[in-house]
Amino acid sequence: MQALLSFDKTPPFAAPLRFFITAPLFSLAAGLLLLWVGPDLLASRWTPGLLAATHLVTVGFMLMVMLGALIQILPVVAGANLDNPLAVARWLHAGLAAGALLLAAGFLLGNGALLGTAALLLGLAVATFLVASGRALAGVPSTSPTIRGLKLALVGLAGAIGLGAWLAVAIARGWAVALPSLADLHAGWALGAWAGTLLAAMAYVVVPMFQLTPGYPARPSWWFPGVMLGLMLAWGLAVWLDAPQGIRLAQVLSALLGIAFAVLTLRLQRQRRRARSDVTYRYWQLGLASAILALAMALTATAWPALADRAGWSILAGILLLVGGFMSFIIGMLYKIVPFLAWMHLRNRGGPRSPVPSMNRLLPEADAQRQMLAHAVALALLLAAVIAPDWLARPAGVVLAVASGWLMVNLLGAARRYRQHLEKLDREAVAA
Repeated sequence: MQALLSFDKTPPFAAPLRFFITAPLFSLAAGLLLLWVGPDLLASRWTPGLLAATHLVTVGFMLMVMLGALIQILPVVAGANLDNPLAVARWLHAGLAAGALLLAAGFLLGNGALLGTAALLLGLAVATFLVASGRALAGVPSTSPTIRGLKLALVGLAGAIGLGAWLAVAIARGWAVALPSLADLHAGWALGAWAGTLLAAMAYVVVPMFQLTPGYPARPSWWFPGVMLGLMLAWGLAVWLDAPQGIRLAQVLSALLGIAFAVLTLRLQRQRRRARSDVTYRYWQLGLASAILALAMALTATAWPALADRAGWSILAGILLLVGGFMSFIIGMLYKIVPFLAWMHLRNRGGPRSPVPSMNRLLPEADAQRQMLAHAVALALLLAAVIAPDWLARPAGVVLAVASGWLMVNLLGAARRYRQHLEKLDREAVAA
């Protein structure tokens, strides 16, 4: 089941593009941080280096791309037009970039002032976006699972950012809080209620559209976002009531829900009408397999809590979910969304009689495939580095930085080809 798309309402290409091109710099920085710190970064999930690297990926890369994509998606999918999208994009982009860097620096240096400033910047930037998107969505009926999912994902974003900002301030001021349980809750809201719900809402459109699969079944598509948000609320209530069994139940059900969505998507992909497997399809296959394995590890640790305390178990699951799962999904979509938007804007600018380069010419498939190989090697090395950090931590950091830099080069290449053809269209218009 898909939403109807209104490409006549698309914002200027510059609005989302700045987010897409900037985001790889943060995962590149995470790789360089691993290269610099070395094996000690992977000693525990609570090391300053790992906290910094994790937030470079989750805030600097994931949140950067997802909010940039929403600036494009809200008017096209939901008919929710942001007031002055370029101004919103500039403010949001600056706040996210500065906030992600300050947050990583605050964790790395143990500096409370940096953490507090980062929480303020990120909170203000995201709050501004939530207000702008909320105004745009006001009165828009939930006529499709995608529109409903987008609305609930924004609720999840508000919860994730609110919890994260509160935790950052609590750490900065030395408040006595139940850090492990609250950090897990923050991760649940960020990856389940926000990123997972947004991913599902977008999958309802982009998987059938770009991978030529059947549409998602209507009933699960409608209830998935609401159930995920409800589980996160129940998890938060259990933390507040200090009810360990309730926390475990919410964790188990949310992991099972994520696995069910991934398995359903794999099933739809097996029914695709396109015989050739392009890079987006392969990235999604990698992401789905990684996410299922990561969530299975989380389920196992919930059933046997001692596993979560074993060296490397939580880190392995986190790498699988973030680098293998969400980063793979996001990069796979970038390789379709960026050339598609470039092609669409060129077509709209040139008119029906002006030839427009194909999407594959704007961003060649061969370039994307080579970058995906680097990403897959980085994932494998990161997982192996948890087991043998002395030998593999720094090589893993190098390859992650290379894969991220390669992604940025590919996206910049598409932007450059778009700009070159746009200038050609302008010259032809003047000559005519």
